[in-house]
Amino acid sequence: MVPAHERTFVEDMANFNFSPARSQKLAEVMGYDRHRVVKGPVCSSDMVVAAVEHLFANGLVAREAVGGLILVTQSPDYLMPGTSKVVHGRLGLHQDVFCLDVNQGCAGFIIGAMLGFMFLDQPAIEKVLLVNVDVLSRKVSPRDRNSFPLIGDAASVAVLERKKGAGPIDVRLKMDGAGHNALIIPAGGMRHPSSAATAELAEDAEGNFRALDNLKMDGSAVFNFVMTEVPALIADLLKETNVTAHDLDAFLCHQPNRFMLNKLADKLGVPHEKMPSDIVEKFGNSSSVTIPMATVSNFADRLVNEKLRVCLSGFGVGLTWSAMLMELGPLTFCEMIEFNEEEENG
Repeated sequence: MVPAHERTFVEDMANFNFSPARSQKLAEVMGYDRHRVVKGPVCSSDMVVAAVEHLFANGLVAREAVGGLILVTQSPDYLMPGTSKVVHGRLGLHQDVFCLDVNQGCAGFIIGAMLGFMFLDQPAIEKVLLVNVDVLSRKVSPRDRNSFPLIGDAASVAVLERKKGAGPIDVRLKMDGAGHNALIIPAGGMRHPSSAATAELAEDAEGNFRALDNLKMDGSAVFNFVMTEVPALIADLLKETNVTAHDLDAFLCHQPNRFMLNKLADKLGVPHEKMPSDIVEKFGNSSSVTIPMATVSNFADRLVNEKLRVCLSGFGVGLTWSAMLMELGPLTFCEMIEFNEEEENG
């Protein structure tokens, strides 16, 4: 689910302290064009409830069949309670549904799926809703050219269930907390509570304006981390499972920007068409939602009719990086829908 509200890079340029020519060059390299962001005080639970109710209303999932709810987000409605509990109450789910909140970013879809598979080890749980959602545009400075043009808001719902005869799922996950400062919102937690001072904008050495309450990204550090660690992790997973890039139908990766994904594909020797990189230019980087978004945007028609062998990979905030090999499809549904704030509030 993506917000109906769309901003173009041309609109964003008016807020930056850079010449239009320099900004446009950046857009061409990174693949910026437009992004979907919430309009007004929309919270994570609002988009999730709308997405799940769409599934219920269209008979795609029965409300009473849900046994687990995993909600992955870095933009919770409250510090407490967890947003999964808010969603549980708003959806009117039964009291036996096990709800879990996971504070994870770019690798959150794979981490959430791993937890969902563990849920399904319990005989009493037949279906798990894996929900990934972020509305991080509300935490990014519109005057930060490094971050604002690429950020996007979105939610995804994946229904996990057992299937007899399903193929194996292989996963690798690594973390390096020593690099946690590369992607961070410095203020707003217990370490550095928000105040009038943390809301004040300050200019950095590159001419961006942001406050301590805003997302801060060290682009060079993130790029070097991805190029160093992610290809090795994916290559090791393929080697250990005796799978080659040629054996796979697609590489469904987190979508930081087109430039980084093309470089990653080149490092792995994967044709660019096997690793879609079009999400940021169409919708923006919505953190853990980009993997399901890339899946729906590029392979929906095939996945409702056939089985694809895919490699999923998420990497970023933490620092965290992951990869998963699995067979995907045929799916009962695979679609993208819009969240219209006016309709929801109407």
